[in-house]
Amino acid sequence: MLRSWRVKLKLLLATVTLAVLLSWLYLFVGSLEYGRFLLLPPCLGEQPSRDVEREALASRVRRVEEENQQLRLQLSQVQAEGSDGNPQWGASAEDGEPPGGERSNRTACPKQRTVHKCELLHVAIVCAGHNASRDVVTLVKSILFHRKNPLHFHFITDSVAHQILQTLFQSWMVPSVHVSFYNADDLKPEVSWIPNKHYSGIYGLMKLTLTKALPSSLSKVIVLDTDITFATDIAELWAVFGKFSDKQVIGLVENQSDWYLGNLWKNHKPWPALGRGFNTGVILLLLDRLRRLGWEQMWRLTAERELMSMLSTSLADQDIFNAVIKQDPALVYRLPCFWNVQLSDHTRSEQCYTEVSDLKVIHWNSPKKLRVKNKHVEFFRNLYLTFLEYDGNLLRRELFGCASLPSPPGDQYEFLALPNPTDVTLVAQLSMDRLQMLEAICKHWAGPISLALYMSDAEAQQFLRYAQASEVLSARRNVAYHIVYKEGQFYPINLLRNVALANTQTPYVFLTDIDFLPMYGLYDYLRNSIQQLELPQRKAALIVPAFETLHYRLTFPKSKAELLSMLDMGSLYTFRYHVWPKGHAPTDYAKWRTATVPYRVAWQPDFEPYVVVRRDCPKYDQRFVGFGWNKVSHIMELDAQEYELLVLPNAFMIHMPHAPSFDISKFRLSAGYRGCLQTLREEFHQDLSRRYGAAALKYLTAERSL
Repeated sequence: MLRSWRVKLKLLLATVTLAVLLSWLYLFVGSLEYGRFLLLPPCLGEQPSRDVEREALASRVRRVEEENQQLRLQLSQVQAEGSDGNPQWGASAEDGEPPGGERSNRTACPKQRTVHKCELLHVAIVCAGHNASRDVVTLVKSILFHRKNPLHFHFITDSVAHQILQTLFQSWMVPSVHVSFYNADDLKPEVSWIPNKHYSGIYGLMKLTLTKALPSSLSKVIVLDTDITFATDIAELWAVFGKFSDKQVIGLVENQSDWYLGNLWKNHKPWPALGRGFNTGVILLLLDRLRRLGWEQMWRLTAERELMSMLSTSLADQDIFNAVIKQDPALVYRLPCFWNVQLSDHTRSEQCYTEVSDLKVIHWNSPKKLRVKNKHVEFFRNLYLTFLEYDGNLLRRELFGCASLPSPPGDQYEFLALPNPTDVTLVAQLSMDRLQMLEAICKHWAGPISLALYMSDAEAQQFLRYAQASEVLSARRNVAYHIVYKEGQFYPINLLRNVALANTQTPYVFLTDIDFLPMYGLYDYLRNSIQQLELPQRKAALIVPAFETLHYRLTFPKSKAELLSMLDMGSLYTFRYHVWPKGHAPTDYAKWRTATVPYRVAWQPDFEPYVVVRRDCPKYDQRFVGFGWNKVSHIMELDAQEYELLVLPNAFMIHMPHAPSFDISKFRLSAGYRGCLQTLREEFHQDLSRRYGAAALKYLTAERSL
């Protein structure tokens, strides 16, 4: 190292000398060109001596240039030697001082180990339940915001988290991101024998099983808790794998609380740990080495031995990891504490950073989460909320120059069949401007509800706060909300309907719109009708007649008799009779007034009733977005599949008034919009003809006769 600094010093002195000589040469030559000296020498008339001096100066300049070239060559050789194997040159600031206690006064930035831009980084997360799923979305967004590499997320989940996260990633469609799911139920026998007092329950122990749970071909992985927020590119953390010694297999940050010191209260007896112990919110695992060491047997034997005296774990997997490391300290690589700034009460986390640029990973590991006590918690909270409400569509950055990766196989979960063969779910979709209808619908409909909500990330968080604050919504346990994130200028109404339909769990579904209030008791009435009409043995669609009011305040009719009275008085109308009578006229409202039993009606062009059908009915055609033909096409396909259309005599629903949607305004004002819709209608007719043959000709004939 001293040799390299001597070489640098010689190079610096030679450069200064050359600069001085060149300045003198410039002044000397300039004096010749302009016929006079800029600096007057003692003898102005001695021309021969000036020539001699010029030659001597030129010769000296040439010698200095040659010396500089030699010095540059030597310096480049020294740098090459350092990059090939000199440990002090590759040492990072986070590694501490160079070996041997030598201190360097150099201020140049150390050489950092880098990750190739197309290297695939693997991240494993254990996630179970609705709350953890919401937390992990914020974690994933913080990772995707900073990342520059392809990513593969490995989720160990229960059925709830699997369904939520799978739908999320399918809707985000982020390039160069792959997701694999592993059934947590398969891993429960591995850890269920361990008593655990931690609030995470059995899922808090599952990181111990990753060598078994993850593919055997996977050699290393970053393991994260769900309550993590990244403030830097995760590739920087991945690069730390290159600093492990031959014996190190686990990378961890030291615990920043006094838990493992055993001095928090009288008779506090923590699990054994090395010093302050280590926190397992962020873990680097070399899986291949762990498997060769017999990790599964290692942690099992350690846990069995310690449980004889400790009886249970207090911090789940963290206690067992620390007990193993206490037994063999050589296994652990100590990560700098800024890779896991632990924001629990009474920690030393403030020592991990001096300014914002020092932050790498924030860990909300207190049960208080965002309410934790910390001097800078307001800044950390704002950073978390930024990612919480960040628009997921903005994360779709292409990684140019990287080949597309094959999609890994995914596990699927089957819905369990419910015991009630006549149960029915209300299916609808909405956006933020229809949120006020939710409480009213829940008051009118006691049965299951499946709702697809079209929202941005920020709107989704507003909705969550609204639902949690609502006494009506928070009291319900049979309402499912499925967020579809906003994209594009048109409202994808049929995509939303299909999302809500696909996530129902009852044999039958009531396909409605969010602006309708069903009559009181409709849920029970529909279940009875399904049974009486023997719907399981026939292919039929039950029509619920639709009405509307122009009044924002309505005394809702409690029976068919009250509805007919209001209809006669003009406070109610048959739905869309004044703007689109063809949509519901085939229901035959005149016959319905006196009907006491269900009656059959025939399909007619532009018929779009609201129906009850089996869950396995045809999906909505997703090419229809915005306003126009989105329900008409669905009823047409039901008829093509020979569904009976049966009108229920004692059922009704009422449409509540609202401001016109943006899409209907575009339909009315834009000839181009209507032209595109006509093109889609023609394509739909052609597809029907291909699927149903001659039976579909009547639809084309009816279309041309209009």
